[in-house]
Amino acid sequence: MTTDLATPPAIRVRGLQKSYGKLEVLRGVDFDVARGSIFALLGSNGAGKTTVVKILSTLLAADAGSADVDEIDVASGGADVRAAISLTGQFAAVDEILTGRENLVLVARLRHLAGAGRLADELLARFGLAEAGGRKVATYSGGMRRRLDIAMSLIGNPPVVFLDEPTTGLDPQARIEVWNCVKELAAGGTTVLLTTQYLDEAEQLADRIAILHEGRIIVNGTLAELKRLLPPATVEYVEKQPTLEEVFLAVTAQERTER
Repeated sequence: MTTDLATPPAIRVRGLQKSYGKLEVLRGVDFDVARGSIFALLGSNGAGKTTVVKILSTLLAADAGSADVDEIDVASGGADVRAAISLTGQFAAVDEILTGRENLVLVARLRHLAGAGRLADELLARFGLAEAGGRKVATYSGGMRRRLDIAMSLIGNPPVVFLDEPTTGLDPQARIEVWNCVKELAAGGTTVLLTTQYLDEAEQLADRIAILHEGRIIVNGTLAELKRLLPPATVEYVEKQPTLEEVFLAVTAQERTER
């Protein structure tokens, strides 16, 4: 994804700090996210990733520092920030009693948007859920629920989307389905801030990756830039063995084909 360097960033964070009592969760976090890009905030559990997202989405106040989303200060322009963003948390926020289409129509009506049914049908088609749109969400797989959750977050076309560990608990096939959805978001011009603890997820999706460790950004760059931080490895010619994920995807695809 190419971005205009003269364009102000979609997200700008400077000196962000947050503590809970004596526990310092964020200790001066700085980063920018270019418009229309995918930015991965990578870190282990407890690194402070979700705290950053909560501050940027106005769910939590920072102790110090500043942050702008879509050129709006999150501390003073909370209502405007919330109108410009969408947040998808670690677990799919869908109503299992309703059908997929009914979930989308409900959100569209809550946002007071015209043509709720049309919007729902367009999103179902976009996320490969058209055939399942009339089924109750209780019958959906984990990947289908997550895709529906992301589709719901796009109602109203927010320019900035926060995805907080969107593939937690999903199987390999479902993770790939979600990855494809995220790539489509950025291809359509949406800015995506993605938090994850999975290195392969950041590697597959992100234009830039920032590693958050013990409340600080310790490195921030493109994948190529990060790889240059380590000395080149000695090349040895060995037979390439498939990864477990490749085996899993291959055998499950073959099983579906033979049915």
